[in-house]
Amino acid sequence: MRKILLLWLFAFVVSGAVSTEAQINVKPLNFKERALKNGLKVISLEDHSSPTVTVQVWYRVGSKDDPANRSGFAHLFEHLMFKSTKNMKSEMLDRLTEDVGGWNNASTYDDFTNYYEVVPSNYLETLLWAEAERMVNLNVVEENFKSERDVVKEEFRFRVLNPPYGRLYYEIERKSFALHPYKRPGIGSIEDLDAASLADVRSFYDVFYRPDNAILIVVGDFEQNQLDRFVDKYFGRIEGNGTKIQRVVVEEPARTEEKRFTVSAPNVPLPAIAITYLAPKANDADLPALEIAENILSGGESSRLYQELIYKQQIAQEAAFYVDDRADKGLMVFYAIAAGGKKIGDVEKSLLAELKKIQTAAPTAAEIEKAKNQIITNTLAERETNDGKAFALGRAELILGNAAEANNAIEKLRRVTAADVQRVMQKYFTDTNRVVINYQNEPAKGDK
Repeated sequence: MRKILLLWLFAFVVSGAVSTEAQINVKPLNFKERALKNGLKVISLEDHSSPTVTVQVWYRVGSKDDPANRSGFAHLFEHLMFKSTKNMKSEMLDRLTEDVGGWNNASTYDDFTNYYEVVPSNYLETLLWAEAERMVNLNVVEENFKSERDVVKEEFRFRVLNPPYGRLYYEIERKSFALHPYKRPGIGSIEDLDAASLADVRSFYDVFYRPDNAILIVVGDFEQNQLDRFVDKYFGRIEGNGTKIQRVVVEEPARTEEKRFTVSAPNVPLPAIAITYLAPKANDADLPALEIAENILSGGESSRLYQELIYKQQIAQEAAFYVDDRADKGLMVFYAIAAGGKKIGDVEKSLLAELKKIQTAAPTAAEIEKAKNQIITNTLAERETNDGKAFALGRAELILGNAAEANNAIEKLRRVTAADVQRVMQKYFTDTNRVVINYQNEPAKGDK
């Protein structure tokens, strides 16, 4: 059945014959919600199409909540949560998932941190116990702290310092925000991690890892009454904290003028450029139109940026545009890596020329249709799996403010018109809402 659906979705995109305006039958996510006395919110969705279940816990703590001069704490905890607890040995979660044919993972974002597992459904109770256990009984001890801090520092070297363009993506965050803590990259810094103490780490755990700051999401092959009993048994006994969490209230100010930066790094083979603009909040009504624009400009080899800068002009070896929407103001970024022998100033002109085109003339009906087909196809494909459904619900709850928004996403995309796309590109992409980062090779010692 899955193979047949994917083949149909592929034909749907490639042929272009099926209109997204047609009434495609998109089944809503018929989830249930409840709240425990300790503040834990539970979102559940029965789906008996496979004998598996996903268990996910989303905490309302992301890199924006890192303490001052302690960047990387949320990311550090993504690692620490897999260490020992009062009743579990380190890495035991791997044994509870991988040894029964399942898997687990975690991720840290600007606005939240989530932990998730997929296992055969008869192991549901075990995983609920494990998630409740590490929510309240994590061993925040010197040994675990130091070992995982070293892991995170090595990840920083691997992801930021070693790749030729790692520092560029790191600087996009740092240079694009003036006041909001989004300017602290989620991976942190070696200096901040080295300055951290065990007391700092324990405080972070006590403040943010608690039931009233978490959402439990369970999707898959279970019976609702049984799930409720399991949740009450393992999570219901956790006591609430009672103290109020201090939330980030900083508002990133509107930009009033263009700012330009030059960043140098070692071993950069070709110069690159990033042009960033502040985006509206993720729940803003303009986001669907911006998502369509993202696809038109950067959705594969047939997109405008690829066709113009890479294929026709051959001025860039890589060119893209993406929308990074967040709970607060996010970023919209044009970036490109110059082709050999090409000047980065000319690459910038070509990027801005493509921006000007979509501002001056609305996209064609064919471009709008293609973008909708591709985005809707991807959405439907993602929601074939239990974890895909859970992620849609979690993101809607944490970023958009309501899990029910997951059922509105496709309809909002359907309503986007070419005029909407042109309007939002004119509205947000102005000369005064622009930060330009030129990225170049660091001169060798002795060079002028």
